[in-house]
Amino acid sequence: MSSKLLNIGFGNTVAADKVIAIISPESAPVKRLKDNAEESGLLIDATCGRRTRSVIVCNSRHIVLSALQPETLAARLADKDGAVFESDSKE
Repeated sequence: MSSKLLNIGFGNTVAADKVIAIISPESAPVKRLKDNAEESGLLIDATCGRRTRSVIVCNSRHIVLSALQPETLAARLADKDGAVFESDSKE
């Protein structure tokens, strides 16, 4: 079985079929969403110490922070620049 992985920068990937939304982190509701996820242990920081530029909401209720722009991630998710790739995993 193969699953598509979305490259979210700096060698980090997320399962593409688990992504619900890719949003900008500036608004107050998104900051509250991030804080709530951190309190409940569902926050994953994949920024590698850089500024958070996008917040990825997953269907598992996990919130993933990325240092890449939402537009870049959306383009990769749509496979416009070839950043979405197949991973051969056998279950």
